[in-house]
Amino acid sequence: MIIKGTSCAGARRLTVHLTRTDTNERAEVKELQGVAAEDLRGALLEMEALASGSRATRPFYHASISTRADERLTDEQRAYAIDRLEDELGLTGQPRVVVIHEKEGREHCHIVWSRINLDTMRVISDSHNYRKHELVARELEREFGHERVQGAHVERDGKERPNRTPSHGEMLQAERTGMSASDVKERITELWRSTDNGPDFAKALWDAGFVLARGDRRDFVVIDANGGTHSLARRVEGAKAKDIRERMADVDPNRFPNVADAKRIQRLRQELAVARNVTTEHRPESVRLEEERRSKPSTGDGMEWTDKGGMVEQQHSAMDAVKQAHEGRKARTEQTDRKQQVNDADQGRRERRQAFMREHGREVLNELDDDLDLGHERGRSR
Repeated sequence: MIIKGTSCAGARRLTVHLTRTDTNERAEVKELQGVAAEDLRGALLEMEALASGSRATRPFYHASISTRADERLTDEQRAYAIDRLEDELGLTGQPRVVVIHEKEGREHCHIVWSRINLDTMRVISDSHNYRKHELVARELEREFGHERVQGAHVERDGKERPNRTPSHGEMLQAERTGMSASDVKERITELWRSTDNGPDFAKALWDAGFVLARGDRRDFVVIDANGGTHSLARRVEGAKAKDIRERMADVDPNRFPNVADAKRIQRLRQELAVARNVTTEHRPESVRLEEERRSKPSTGDGMEWTDKGGMVEQQHSAMDAVKQAHEGRKARTEQTDRKQQVNDADQGRRERRQAFMREHGREVLNELDDDLDLGHERGRSR
């Protein structure tokens, strides 16, 4: 049995994932508990709304319980397993939803709890959750007579730590980008082993279509060609965090883009590649050969690496292009906002003028009539 889980946010995103039938043969809402809503989407939105009164940024705890195809749980066993996991995580009595997925004959269930304690409006801690998952899984395996799965946190019994399995978020990212964590790990590990220092490794990543970026919580992360984010320490096989720090000691993280800018760089690279492919089809052969000759000293993107430790010149050039595009969009947005403000002001003046005329129309007409009568009398007197 495998139990996974993490704190998360996004009621609408969870609804879409839990109700997908394109990747699952069956998606069945099994339980709605502690909510007034009668459907999955309404229940999750209700939980999210209740969290608005707290400081929670991740108001849900999303867990999954998976078994082998030949070890399918009965309804009673599933309910017992969910209650046992709920108790271990400290979520007893919290609003929850349960959804059953079936794929290729294998069944697993998803549980989403609200992490907000409505009595105190505080978030329930999710600390040590991986250990708690394994503790419950080992107990349930013994009670249900299921085959034991070797974990990484409890009941190791002197056995080596098993390879880390992809998290739920990583699996979703793989579906979205089309690049699995194992494929990315294999490629980055190859680049790691073929280089000897941080600058060379950074250059090798760029040449292979990746972008090394400055992480928010980690020193470095890697952005793949489709915008997926990967922890560098988790994508180098056989390397520990200490090994990563030693190799990258001569690389200044501040010289690299943050994750958001790195993703923009990847989008820009794809747009440039598409543009080149389109224009290449209509170029004369002589022009194409001349451009290839000129591009040989560089990486092919027209942005060369400097010889002395300037390992991010390409990324800097790409970042400049991203910044220029961003500034252009910002200027256009500001111009549109100014036009809208002028239009709103004009509209306001027109509405006030119309309201004034509607309110005082008769008086104004009467004054005009009096002036006309006075003018006629003056004319007759002359």
